[in-house]
Amino acid sequence: MLYFAYGSNLNHFQMKRRCKDSVFLKKINLKNFKLTFRSKYRAADIEPKKNSIVTGGLFEISKSDEKKLDIYEDFPTLYKKFYFYHYGKKVMTYTMVNKTSFRFPTDRYLRVVQQGYKDCRLDKKLLKKALIE
Repeated sequence: MLYFAYGSNLNHFQMKRRCKDSVFLKKINLKNFKLTFRSKYRAADIEPKKNSIVTGGLFEISKSDEKKLDIYEDFPTLYKKFYFYHYGKKVMTYTMVNKTSFRFPTDRYLRVVQQGYKDCRLDKKLLKKALIE
């Protein structure tokens, strides 16, 4: 199945540790969404926003990888699944259930995400933008 990562799971080392079968395919953009950080965990989340994009990584994951991600993402309590289509193919990602206000991520979490942006060759300007909004 296809999985869209936009936060700490962009980090290839972390993603491999969590999902041993995962394969990074390419970077893609999710249109009309914006990246933010929230909850007591100060973790990444996405929310609808017209004329905005969330850049991320597209991964191929197995059914057992999905089960591991469900546990890690505290599905369905903290995150719920969100599906969209990319060139006719169904893609799964997670979005937070409770849309709390913005919370700046911890340094440790932010370093993991920044490394993920490097790993997937994403535009760091989009990450910086999410941190100042």
